[in-house]
Amino acid sequence: MKKVSIITVNFNQPKVTEELLQSIPDTYENLEIIVVDNGSRIEPDNNWQTKFPGVKFIRSEQNLGFAGGNNLGINAASGDYLFLVNNDTEFTGGLVEKLVKVIDENPAIGMVSPMIKYFNDKGLIQYAGYTPMNYYTCRNSCIGLREKDNGQYNNITAPTAYCHGAAMMIRKDAIEKAGLMSENFFLYYEEVDWCEHIKRAGYEAWVCTQALIYHKESVSVGKKSKLKEYFMNRNRILFIRRNAPFFKRTIFYPYFILLVVPRNLLAYIKDKNHSFISVLLKAVWWNFTHSKNSKNLGYPIKSIS
Repeated sequence: MKKVSIITVNFNQPKVTEELLQSIPDTYENLEIIVVDNGSRIEPDNNWQTKFPGVKFIRSEQNLGFAGGNNLGINAASGDYLFLVNNDTEFTGGLVEKLVKVIDENPAIGMVSPMIKYFNDKGLIQYAGYTPMNYYTCRNSCIGLREKDNGQYNNITAPTAYCHGAAMMIRKDAIEKAGLMSENFFLYYEEVDWCEHIKRAGYEAWVCTQALIYHKESVSVGKKSKLKEYFMNRNRILFIRRNAPFFKRTIFYPYFILLVVPRNLLAYIKDKNHSFISVLLKAVWWNFTHSKNSKNLGYPIKSIS
């Protein structure tokens, strides 16, 4: 039986993280659980190590972002497959077993995500796969997003353009070939970028809708915030810089500057989100001032066993 390392990152959400840990069933025998605390200021009410003696806890004194926090967990993991899950998720029965079976049966699979539904409306789909990225606009679609589940995506186990960062199981061998997540992103787009590089390393990304996880979306960041607006815009440009072919990059840049930026500015003014104006401009400017090393594939794994 393959060993699975479940990795999650906590940032100032101890109660949410505890709810995740309590939802993980003990039906899969060869399992390790790793929680990375990403520089949290809010301490858990009870000592986690006493409450969850079988869990490995790692503390970072600073917030390393989604990629950096997960990379700490990855380097501490000993599993054959690594299951990265957001701390604001809830497991369902057979989740781990179903994903392991999919990877076991197809050596071409580098990573696989389950179907994701919203925790607060368990009949509403968040993810059943992704369409490919349009490099001219850096846009793609999440299949099933906000659709009522009427069985339209039942029993799908197939390749998809990207896995979902809220829940993705990755073959350790694929990580060793593709490298860790790029910490240039800090927050947003890092898992899509990682999928690109895992696929370039010769693996496929799949979705398995027979496996299911629930997601309490945007617990840490909020549905609309300056933080989210900054990184979504900054990293949209960075993703294209790192992944798009040269010709498509040359189309994207004027598209973003001449169409997306003015459109967003007008929307901010209309919605009276005036503080977002400087956030957008800083996001664009960051890509001018950080023009080097955009092709860095991330940090090589040194301590993964």
